[in-house]
Amino acid sequence: MDNLNDLVPVVVKRKSVRNSKDVCKSPSQVPKFEWINKYRKSTRGQGVAKQALSPLGTTLTKLNLHHKTEKSSDKKGTVEREKGSNRDTQTPRAYSNIESQGIASREDPNDMVRSFSHTTSNKAQILTMPQFGLRDNLIRCELLKKEDLYTYREDFSFFLGTYNVNGQAPKESLRPWLSCTLDPPDMYCVGFQELDLSKEAFFFNDTPKEMEWTKAVSEALHPDAKYALVKLVRLVGIMLLFYVKKEHAEFISDVEAETVGTGIMGRMGNKGAVAIRFCFHNSDICVVNSHLAAHIEEYERRNQDYKDICSRLQFRQLDPTQPPRTIMKHDVVLWIGDLNYRISDLDVDSVKELIDKKHFEKLHSHDQLKRQIDEEAVFVGFVEGEIDFQPTYKYDTGSDKWDTSEKCRVPAWCDRILWRGKNIRQQHYQSHMDLKTSDHKPVSSLLVTAIKRVNDDAYKKTFEEIVRNIDKMENECIPSVTLTKREFHFKDVKFMQHQAETLSLFNDGQVPCQFEFIQKPNEPTYCKPWLTANPPKGFIAQGGSVDIELEVFVNRSTAPELNSGKQQIEDILVLHLERGKDYFVSVTGNYMPSCYGTSIYSLCQLREPIQDMPQQTLCELVEMSGKGNTENIEKPLDIPKELWMMVDHLFRNAIKQEDIFQQPGLRSEFSEIRDCLDTGMLDSLPGSNHSVAEALLLFLDALPEPVVPYAFYQQCLECCSNASQCEKVISMLPQCHQNVFNYLAAFLRELLKNSVSNRLDVNILATIFASLLLKSPVKQDLAEKRKTQEFFQHFLTQGSS
Repeated sequence: MDNLNDLVPVVVKRKSVRNSKDVCKSPSQVPKFEWINKYRKSTRGQGVAKQALSPLGTTLTKLNLHHKTEKSSDKKGTVEREKGSNRDTQTPRAYSNIESQGIASREDPNDMVRSFSHTTSNKAQILTMPQFGLRDNLIRCELLKKEDLYTYREDFSFFLGTYNVNGQAPKESLRPWLSCTLDPPDMYCVGFQELDLSKEAFFFNDTPKEMEWTKAVSEALHPDAKYALVKLVRLVGIMLLFYVKKEHAEFISDVEAETVGTGIMGRMGNKGAVAIRFCFHNSDICVVNSHLAAHIEEYERRNQDYKDICSRLQFRQLDPTQPPRTIMKHDVVLWIGDLNYRISDLDVDSVKELIDKKHFEKLHSHDQLKRQIDEEAVFVGFVEGEIDFQPTYKYDTGSDKWDTSEKCRVPAWCDRILWRGKNIRQQHYQSHMDLKTSDHKPVSSLLVTAIKRVNDDAYKKTFEEIVRNIDKMENECIPSVTLTKREFHFKDVKFMQHQAETLSLFNDGQVPCQFEFIQKPNEPTYCKPWLTANPPKGFIAQGGSVDIELEVFVNRSTAPELNSGKQQIEDILVLHLERGKDYFVSVTGNYMPSCYGTSIYSLCQLREPIQDMPQQTLCELVEMSGKGNTENIEKPLDIPKELWMMVDHLFRNAIKQEDIFQQPGLRSEFSEIRDCLDTGMLDSLPGSNHSVAEALLLFLDALPEPVVPYAFYQQCLECCSNASQCEKVISMLPQCHQNVFNYLAAFLRELLKNSVSNRLDVNILATIFASLLLKSPVKQDLAEKRKTQEFFQHFLTQGSS
């Protein structure tokens, strides 16, 4: 198998620009804020009309496409919506250019995604590489509109395969699965789930099985063609491999990989998705491999996982004026994986009887995924081929016998392949019973897809015509837009509850325009950290429009100051037009104080629900906490009542709950639990045990000062191997922090007494809770993480006091 870099002499990508068709109405009046005069003074003299459009030669220059993806540590996730990143979880792996014998050379693990290096040729004179200016955006927009004039379609075959390997190493050839087609496919997209079930893989995302399974796949590809491994991406046990025939390699470009964990707290990567996007000729393609929540009754959680993946998995674009590209913003989307949807309303004997009679159509009518698609709850716009093979789960490992364990799982089509896009037809969709390594059977599909190819002569003619028309435009025209609204109010904003409103811009000027939200004087970003404009910048063709989502989301970083009243839901956005004027958009709202993001000290002083307390009282408590002044204060509670409610609920109801603290809850139930804690309206907590457990973890994660305060962190690391010294450090904590630590440790020891039922052990609990109780004031390295786990393990062993 070949190294792809050797096969890619030139790739030039034509970017697409999409415009909304909605027409905006006139805006309301500009809001009055004191700093506007200061802003206008600081920007005076810049002028409205800046320099005219540059000549074509200066703006359309050669661009080196070799670049790195830098992951921000605080991108907005669905559960932990930090701005800019779609995960705060185990570091994923993403590699390019791997030899058939295995991984010849790995990239720096910190450089999680890397694109190819490309060189330019004489084609660069006519195929524009964007310098991201207004003129270039206009050219790309016009090229998109006229795409039918210079493209034609050609069929290519995509082999899609998915296999949950149940943590096993490869024990047999994969050729019956991967080489089952008569002719060699043009491309392979092969996905695995549960690649490694060990604790090391789960907690540190490191496994030797990555290389073992990659080698097994490379050796099993169709023998009548030569393939290059374009990209490998893995998150814990979810891995996706993308191969291409040697002769097609030069037409692959813009390869990116991303991952999203949807496990506990929305971060753990035992469940989630990995994805690879690329451009093949002139078609944008995205391949997703996902592993969704397990258990027959958890179909709502699977629906939530799917929606999380779609919203959080985003690919950056070369053009910084363009927003990140989501999964659905591709011409073709191929979705594979262990989706875990089961068969409902039939007992195991009835299901097996229908299988024996090969009544798959009747059985399929009870399939949860089919029902959810029919209700348009998930996979809207996707297609799945007819299922005429028996369920792929669950078998006794090493055989074709249905599960004979005590649980006797009902057979189900957990492993699925779906697609979205035009001009796609399926050649086969089948399982492969010959492979017996796992308790699942692998599944494959061969799709023939009509890919858009470029006719160079027609492209050159179209491109030159567009440039001539742009040259005729009058450069002195000043851009302008109409805004639908200039004032937005978000009512009753709550912790980790997303709210969004739409700002529509309509280009009513005589020329295309480029917009961007810009920083105000002496402020580091264009908006407050709880606010996001999506997209924050972009391009609007003449007569076109764009919808901007103004999103408010309060997370662990922004909640403390909003709880105390030091910050308010109040901001002004400055919308700047290139070569045009500035517009001001007012954002206001009211925040509902929450125990989430409130300090242990403050909560111990509150005998009433936090939302019953005056804002001034909360602010004073924060000030007293900072000064350590406890005089003239009523005797505090030993621990926060909110913490007690959650732990007491779990102690009474979930001490034997299987996979407690390892399986996520439902977001809707978390909202109910949060409201119950903040208002004191209910005597008992709503929701499932898993939702209450996750609510507890989120509570600890959101504390402004962790249970072990930052000042004691270094001491904990230094004495982590000495149990008595560890206990001495805890005895030095402020009393309320010491009480919380000991209370949680005692509860976790009770859980461990029931480990046969709940499947917990010391390592799992130490890993989960040490990261929440002992936080570093700066970024934590792997060695420190291990020391914090060692520290906390002393308090989990039997006999600890």
